[in-house]
Amino acid sequence: MDFDNIEYLQRGNNRQRQAYSILTSTQILSKLKRFDPILVGTIPINIDIENSDLDIICCFADKQEFQKSITDNFSNESSFTIKEQLSLDTLAIVANFVVDNFEIEIFGQSIPTKQQFAYRHLIVEHSLLSKHGEKFRHQIIELKRQGHKTEPAFAIALGLTGDPYTELLKFETNEKSPNR
Repeated sequence: MDFDNIEYLQRGNNRQRQAYSILTSTQILSKLKRFDPILVGTIPINIDIENSDLDIICCFADKQEFQKSITDNFSNESSFTIKEQLSLDTLAIVANFVVDNFEIEIFGQSIPTKQQFAYRHLIVEHSLLSKHGEKFRHQIIELKRQGHKTEPAFAIALGLTGDPYTELLKFETNEKSPNR
């Protein structure tokens, strides 16, 4: 699966098609192009629930340039916020806003997007969903509806112990994507 290009969303379920429409009509990914944006999270792999947001990861070389670009392009959107936060000891810039009832989160780090945890988790989770089938996918969705975040839901469904975020990455060695 090539997650670099969101065209796959056009062939997806209703929510994926809505996400595609919003992302293309607002040109969000085009506006972020120089930051190597990739849509990650639950919507691309069809495990989203009613309040799932559109998560877009980016890579920046210059924090101020990234913040200015985000602010210039999206500060007029509904409920816009932008902040700095530490994510696993790495500075991240996180912006949130709402477009057509979809919350959008833009998450930028100085780490190449395909090396960020969100992308790595996406690849592992997609592979696990493909391997374990529809019953497993529905189990993940049900766990998410019960309030579990995505990675902990996978850990519960797979019977993993320890930190779910690092435990899932152990599947990378067995579940390598051909695009890596």
